[in-house]
Amino acid sequence: MKKPRMLEVLEQFRIVFKSIRRHYQSVERRAGISGAQLWALAQIAGDPGGTVGDLAKGLAIHQSTASNLLRRLEGLGLVTRQRQGKDQRVVALYATPQGLKVLKRAPRPLRGVLQQALSDLPARNLEDLRRELRKLIAVMRTKDLEAARATPLSDI
Repeated sequence: MKKPRMLEVLEQFRIVFKSIRRHYQSVERRAGISGAQLWALAQIAGDPGGTVGDLAKGLAIHQSTASNLLRRLEGLGLVTRQRQGKDQRVVALYATPQGLKVLKRAPRPLRGVLQQALSDLPARNLEDLRRELRKLIAVMRTKDLEAARATPLSDI
């Protein structure tokens, strides 16, 4: 008997979610930080002197969520903040030598398996997926639209 298509799609979601979970568990074991922290650290190392706003935009999260990630990374000695120029309100972010060591030993991809897979999709496929997921979310009876930019995947 052939499985209903809905069950096949459900199984595909399970594969995606379990793969994400396994990747983030590997990150925690090998790098000693969460997947969200690793992605933030990689973003900061890749954009030395960027701001908290740049970090939030690069991770597609709220600026307050980025600030919380940054506070944890700074507490671990992996990132530093430096005030720039005459306007001392502008704070530039830099990975420390210790932070760069963490990046070297961390499992790849640094930004996460789902983020990397989405980046690897051809633009047309990504657009099709975006459109279909939007339809799926629209028909869900219970949904948390605030989660879109508030919660890093590694924390779900």
